[in-house]
Amino acid sequence: MASLAAAVCVPSALYAQRFQGEIQQMLARDKTNPPPQGGILFIGSSIFRFWTHLSEQMAPLPVFNHAFGGSVTQDILDRADQLVFPYKPRIIVYYCGSNDVGGGEPAGAIIGRTKQFLKIAGERLPDTFVYYTAIQKAPDKRDRWDVVETVNREMERYSHQAKNLGFIDLNPVLFDKKGNVRMELFLPDELHFRPESTAYAEFAAVVKPILTKAWESRHP
Repeated sequence: MASLAAAVCVPSALYAQRFQGEIQQMLARDKTNPPPQGGILFIGSSIFRFWTHLSEQMAPLPVFNHAFGGSVTQDILDRADQLVFPYKPRIIVYYCGSNDVGGGEPAGAIIGRTKQFLKIAGERLPDTFVYYTAIQKAPDKRDRWDVVETVNREMERYSHQAKNLGFIDLNPVLFDKKGNVRMELFLPDELHFRPESTAYAEFAAVVKPILTKAWESRHP
């Protein structure tokens, strides 16, 4: 675990240049339009990256989005010093691990890196509350849903014992009342959502009340 902790300060050689252009664009944007210090940070991979109407759907909550597409849990560890800690968010909403699953990673490794991020966040931002958002059961990962389920159930369990940690599951949005995947929500890649679909509006209907309650309370 020590090596992962060090990776937050000095990105590993393997991952150091991943997404460098996108990260620099994000940081440049922050200089011209600074996100709110002490706001609500969304961090993670493309499911959050493509939440293009996040700010308006969460208004008036002070949210900002530092997700970057293609990221895995190691990338979030590596980039936390750039994209998380300087902004001192009061609340972090975390979604990552889907790309780890797609890359063949076992559940234990995904859980380990996720918990390492939470550990470091707790040390660096002791008053910040983190909402872990369950990995989604996208159709493209159907043959690895067992891994998705293992990670999600462990993180849900962990949320009940860890300090300043909550659990949000958006998977119910993806299934109809008969338990079938709502394929109409998805692009042909069976991972991301059609821009015209109601997926993100339905996600917002779940997430916004949770964040509003947390924001209005000293202790979410």
